[in-house]
Amino acid sequence: MSSVIKTDLSFEFFPPHTAEGVQKLRVARGKLAQLSPDFFSVTFGAGGSTRDRTREIVLEIKAEGLEVAPHISCIATTHENVRSMLNVYQEHGIRRLVALRGDLPSGMAQAGAFRFASELVAFVRQEFADAFHIEVAAYPEYHPQARSAQDDLKNFKRKVEAGADSAITQYFFNADAYYHFRDECEAMGVTIPIVPGIMPIGRFHQLARFSDSCGAEIPRWIRRKLEGYGDDAASIKAFGLDVVTQLCEKLLRHGAPGLHFYTMNQAEAVSTICGRLGL
Repeated sequence: MSSVIKTDLSFEFFPPHTAEGVQKLRVARGKLAQLSPDFFSVTFGAGGSTRDRTREIVLEIKAEGLEVAPHISCIATTHENVRSMLNVYQEHGIRRLVALRGDLPSGMAQAGAFRFASELVAFVRQEFADAFHIEVAAYPEYHPQARSAQDDLKNFKRKVEAGADSAITQYFFNADAYYHFRDECEAMGVTIPIVPGIMPIGRFHQLARFSDSCGAEIPRWIRRKLEGYGDDAASIKAFGLDVVTQLCEKLLRHGAPGLHFYTMNQAEAVSTICGRLGL
């Protein structure tokens, strides 16, 4: 068991599409709330496709007395609807946001009023000053659409200069990528906390599809091991728990300020990993 006593801890959900999914999320959230996370976050679908459902889940979590950070996105937004949405969140006592560029839905040619997350961050600061703690995204293996690693680092620095307070990374399985990214940020004078994003390993084919689309590398030795298990779900689960727990231990031992879990609206694997870490 890790000797870590306290570390920042957060869990991410997506808005369910069905009433059954909403109920399952409530059950998962109840289990994860027992771990006393600093906050839950709720994603914002491509092009704002889950705008209303995101708000409903966010306000429900807040009504339960839990801290929550809604995602806000540049895509398909205007200055007015961002202002209106944040007024609602502020009225309900929400004090943390995750500001992202977001993904363009298929067939959409233009993003909206904001082209980049740095512009969205700057707008929030201009309109709401320090009312919100703003999280932004970071990419230790670099954004798949970035022209170069250097450009991606400059983009990240712009978000920080615009007013970001801290960052959550895309998930990764190679700790060295995180260390190198953190060192490069420090060399540029960027010193905000950069929290590693952690993805538990469940179904391999789903993980491979996600990773290919977002540019997160699955190291060859992990990929081959998972491929070798075929449809043996129990072995995939056991191996995944070991790999991700060891990754988290290594990150915390080398100074990561916390852990942010992409839960996929499931509690079991995350709870097990946190238990092994002594969180």
